[in-house]
Amino acid sequence: MEDFDPPGAENPFSGLPFLSDIVRALGSQGAQSARQVAMAVATEGVSEPNVDPVVRIEFESLARVAELHIAEHTGLPPSREGSLVVEPLTRAGWAARSLDALRPLLGVLAEPPSTKRADPDEESDGSTAWFSEVMATLAPLMAEMTAGTLVGRLAIRSLGSYDLPIPRDDDRILLVAPNIASFAEDWSLPTEEVRLWVCLHEVAHHAVLGVPHVRAAMNNLLASHAAGFRNDPSVLEERLGEFDPATGPEGLASLQQLLEPESVLSAVRSPEQLALLPRLEALVAVVIGFVDHTMDRIGDGLIASYPMVTEALRRRRVTTDPTDRFVERILGLDLTQDQVDRGARFVAGVVERAGPKALDRLWVDGTCLPTPNEVDAPGLWLARIHLDSDS
Repeated sequence: MEDFDPPGAENPFSGLPFLSDIVRALGSQGAQSARQVAMAVATEGVSEPNVDPVVRIEFESLARVAELHIAEHTGLPPSREGSLVVEPLTRAGWAARSLDALRPLLGVLAEPPSTKRADPDEESDGSTAWFSEVMATLAPLMAEMTAGTLVGRLAIRSLGSYDLPIPRDDDRILLVAPNIASFAEDWSLPTEEVRLWVCLHEVAHHAVLGVPHVRAAMNNLLASHAAGFRNDPSVLEERLGEFDPATGPEGLASLQQLLEPESVLSAVRSPEQLALLPRLEALVAVVIGFVDHTMDRIGDGLIASYPMVTEALRRRRVTTDPTDRFVERILGLDLTQDQVDRGARFVAGVVERAGPKALDRLWVDGTCLPTPNEVDAPGLWLARIHLDSDS
């Protein structure tokens, strides 16, 4: 590989883990694809055994049970066309398959900031100019590696397709079999009951997010959020101007912090994104609230340890480390306890005022989806769709 060292200067990549990983990827075999990166991150460098065929058969049976109960309690078809397919996969398999579904929402990462040529009459610092050229060269690779890393990180923690409420394009639900098994073991919970809980959770989300107007609304909001990023080169330029290689390790540590994905995200978030977040957060809250309500109606009579499994898995949902929380934020999702509670309050308010059947109106058409204000005041939603306590 050709060195990037500027004349008479030491390579400032030395000692920078984030940048060193990128530079190593520019070796003789060329840059790895996002898919390869995702699979490598997902496995954490450890070889994975294939999913046992017996486990596959058990998941298929449990998924059929989940389909029957979700259809009976919600009236929503679990699949859009034909039959629903539930696939238990390894972490690497889940990462590879999920990358294609999530790539459109990570497209902003493939669009590095445009660069402006320096005025030849202006004085320029040699090291800064050199570094800007390096960043322009590395930007496409950084985009690939960042996208792969984000999906790989999701695979380490996710249990299935709908840990994040993002619609999928087909009738396949992808489960991360080793993560489900590890969770059951870590919490000393019956493995089969955890598997059934996860199948209920995934099938319920698939049914709700498969409702045409819900799916369209969610996809439009997520796509608008992804398109709303603004890669402002002046922000990066300003930050790089603060970097001084002569300051030694302290300066290098500062540079690495500036270039971490979390730091870049905070620099490019746009007013357009902030304006649409209330609608996206409201819709996500309603979906989560409805799914949790549906599972609570079904689970106690179906899963002996349902309260224990539910408490453990719902606590897990909102206790996310900063790296995984960054993945949620870049997708426009932030599944905090406040958001989960908000959805639960909306559903409880509707049921208390008009009974559980009133929730069916959510799935009639797009005009029946609640506004952000209505999510916080379900009585307003019931009034708008002409339902009251006498309905």
